[in-house]
Amino acid sequence: MESHTIDDIQTKAAFWGKNPYFDEATRQEIQHLDPAELEERFYTDLEFGTGGLRGKLGAGTNRMNIYVVRKITQGLADTIQEQGKEAMRRGVVIACDSRRCSTEFAQETALVLAANGICAYRFNDLRPTPELSFAVRYLQAVAGVNITASHNPKEYNGYKVYGEDGGQLPPDIADRVTQHIKKRVDWIIEPISKKEAYRKGLLIDVNGEVDQAYRQAIRAQLLYADKLREQGDQVKIVYTPLHGSGIRQIPAILQETGFSNVFVVPEQAEPDGEFPTVRLPNPEDPEAFALALVYFEFQQADLALASDPDADRLGLYVRDEKGDYVRFTGNQIGVLLTWYLLSQRKKLGKLPADGKVITTVASTDLGAAVAAHFGVEVIHVLVGFKYVGEQIRIMEQTGKGTFLFGYEESFGYLAGTHARDKDAVQAALILAEAAWYYKTQEQRTLPQVLEEIQQMLGYYADEQISVTKEGRAGKAAIEQVMQTLRQHCFQTLGGIPVAAVEDYSNGAKTNLKDGRVEPISLPRTDALRYLLQGGGFVMARPSGTEPKIKFYFSIRSEKPDDLQERMQKIQSDFFAPIQSLLV
Repeated sequence: MESHTIDDIQTKAAFWGKNPYFDEATRQEIQHLDPAELEERFYTDLEFGTGGLRGKLGAGTNRMNIYVVRKITQGLADTIQEQGKEAMRRGVVIACDSRRCSTEFAQETALVLAANGICAYRFNDLRPTPELSFAVRYLQAVAGVNITASHNPKEYNGYKVYGEDGGQLPPDIADRVTQHIKKRVDWIIEPISKKEAYRKGLLIDVNGEVDQAYRQAIRAQLLYADKLREQGDQVKIVYTPLHGSGIRQIPAILQETGFSNVFVVPEQAEPDGEFPTVRLPNPEDPEAFALALVYFEFQQADLALASDPDADRLGLYVRDEKGDYVRFTGNQIGVLLTWYLLSQRKKLGKLPADGKVITTVASTDLGAAVAAHFGVEVIHVLVGFKYVGEQIRIMEQTGKGTFLFGYEESFGYLAGTHARDKDAVQAALILAEAAWYYKTQEQRTLPQVLEEIQQMLGYYADEQISVTKEGRAGKAAIEQVMQTLRQHCFQTLGGIPVAAVEDYSNGAKTNLKDGRVEPISLPRTDALRYLLQGGGFVMARPSGTEPKIKFYFSIRSEKPDDLQERMQKIQSDFFAPIQSLLV
């Protein structure tokens, strides 16, 4: 991220505060900012990367607003124009979620593209991120854009860009877009009018055909579709879209596959960028389930499901054999789905010899143990579902390997290749099918299934701790945390020997027993992972999309009783040298 000097900040702020290109509200906002806030707004530009960009809403170069959206879109347009007339004709698919300004940003994106002679295929209503990923390939577009900040607080919005394979932009193309953005010093970028875009055939509405094709592609992944049409009503489901785009697809796909007992939380059904009923619209946060659990008890349901605003993440509560509800973590959902898909494919004779499961280096090791149990190869990738999509593309290009399932601990899952991003719509359907199968065919609850997996393969406790550090000072503090960790060589954590340290910034794995150094065949990124003797790990990484540093703990034991004590001791040892930097 490139920082600006005080002179640069004042010059840019003056330009935004006085130039008539910027609307009156923007100019007034800039003129009334105090010096400290002015510096925060202009000390840097929001940084574009392989995942696009994300930031707080507001005026300034370090905020999300229509002028930043126009500039980023112009960089994308310049990149597409380099690819020629055919790429411009194929165009870009545009979707958005329910956040503040999402509809406006989606329209600005479409009209800037159209001003550059590039076709813009726009959904006329909010849609899930995975459907956008699907639509790019279905419509044979050259790229896709989704306006969303995923599960972030309401003050945020973002701009996610997808390549022609439906996956997030590969690094080489993302770098090209970044070059074009930085090369264009001028902020004055004029979109054409909506009327003119329609007249020229450059603005095209996406219709219900894509919705139907998307749901059909998901239904094709079901293992017991015929039985579900007859017996799906035996599973009761409570679902909340948390005021987001999941409402457009999840109830529909559950109903049409046979799950007729679906209750949608009424207070959270309507899209609303203020997210008035939750602190955070994030299914990773147990508080987001508060209303759903009220109805879960009242309905005596089997499952409670929640998706985030762009419906790529899915959370889960289930009823156990005692009738109590149990929360599943993202890791546990990933493990359960891996077990269900592989075990049932094997049972049905549908488990290919070259099948592969993909997970991230921050996700529980139990999922890899499950895959190994079925003789399925596991590919570990960096954090971010774009790397799962990249591996799918590699399999298709080389003809080697059949992608079966991918997951990450942050509540993201994908089975099959209809999309190249995590998909809460599909995950909701497969979890419902798994719940139906175990309830009706084996008379077991999902917690019982998970317990049996751990009895067989080992007990794991997994936690993620995030620390938010905003602004320039926060960025410096996060850098200092990573520097301190690199200087501090842990020999043990919680009394467990550290077997090896993986530093993804230089691609080196150091074995502590003999000092041997091995290369890591993954892209360079700022992250450290400590492998514990006997299994499990501790990991630290700054977020690439939020002002946070995240810590991951995966602790293994042969018995469940000592897991939490081990976790506390390990966390205490790990945070000791960096605690003062996290306050």
